[in-house]
Amino acid sequence: MNEILEIVKNANSAKNALSSLSSEVKNRALLNIENGLIASYDDIFKANALDLEYANGLLEEGKITKSTYNRLKLDENKMRDLIKGIKDVQALGDPVNKIVWTRELDENLILKKITCPIGLIGVIFEARPDVLPQITALAVKSGNALILKGGKEALNTNKAFFKVIENALNNTELYPKNTVNLLFSHDDVKEILNMDEYIDLIIPRGSNKLVRFIQENTKIPVLGHASGICHIFINEDADTNIVNKVVIDSKTQYPSACNSVETVLVHKNYPDLPGLKHALTENGVKIIENPERYDFEYSDKILALKVVNSLDEAILHINKYGSHHTDSILTENNAACEKFMSMVDSAGVYHNVSTRFSDGFRYGFGAEVGISTNKTLARGPVGIEGLCIYKYRLYGSGQIVADYANGTKQFHHKNIFGL
Repeated sequence: MNEILEIVKNANSAKNALSSLSSEVKNRALLNIENGLIASYDDIFKANALDLEYANGLLEEGKITKSTYNRLKLDENKMRDLIKGIKDVQALGDPVNKIVWTRELDENLILKKITCPIGLIGVIFEARPDVLPQITALAVKSGNALILKGGKEALNTNKAFFKVIENALNNTELYPKNTVNLLFSHDDVKEILNMDEYIDLIIPRGSNKLVRFIQENTKIPVLGHASGICHIFINEDADTNIVNKVVIDSKTQYPSACNSVETVLVHKNYPDLPGLKHALTENGVKIIENPERYDFEYSDKILALKVVNSLDEAILHINKYGSHHTDSILTENNAACEKFMSMVDSAGVYHNVSTRFSDGFRYGFGAEVGISTNKTLARGPVGIEGLCIYKYRLYGSGQIVADYANGTKQFHHKNIFGL
């Protein structure tokens, strides 16, 4: 048996033990990870400095983009939010073995819909080392096992984070072994994509190219998005005091983020378009008014700007060119707001706020495994609830289907809880 297959099979075998772990054990594991990160603060930053030195050479050679370099870089703010996120995950309720609803099919025949972990999740990520502890924290709380594969750009930082996690879990009494694993070789990606017998879900975090490759080369369900083409529509009655600060924040607060705005649509009757252009230019944003294509993610201080004739035209544009990620309307008209929110087909639809709010930490999820534009399983920022599925438990007393088929007995389908 090759090494990767052995790791995956061991993790698959261990996953079932996680579904019955108590909240106390899971929270103790999370506390150990939190304390380990604090104790290893300096070592993690030293490891990240090595990765940044290597990545700087790749950047100069044009092998990675500036946005990739920015995602790789850890700073005090990222570490603060990371540790706070793990603390927040501890404080969340346990998402496993929750009764969603209960229905009495017949006397002494009780059906319950119960939450449970997905199982074994493979996470493939590029140049985002903070993803590793974030996703681990969510997996621990939701009772899932993990196969993690990071990019070579973040090799040293990933190793430093994984050392903390491995030590924390190994020192948590009753926490199962082999449930969180880190792979290193590029060839490992192709191997795990073929392991649909063992891996229940793949979550990619990285470039469009990476996500597309994964989606097209595996039978395993994939949760994620290939691009973040987010929009802001400025209606004719938008408050000019709101417009400039929201658009600037959406573009400049972190330009390489997937929830950064890429296209701004402006109603033809909005009175202060010159003021908006001036504010953007003053903040270092390049405006493209006639782009070759609108379905493009700049991931930089660049945005497309288009004047539209109506709210309907804006909605059509967003649904055609957007990536169904996050889109915002700036308006003082409640009817226009509700129409936009109902008709824009995106995971996040906002009113008078920055697109940058699309984030698991900001939603109070503690952290996120990623943002999904899927129409099934989970959508938007995916926290612990998005890493759970459900099963139906039926409790009876010797009933058989034949009695209901021949009319001897009848279902009465009495809803007891949650329906």
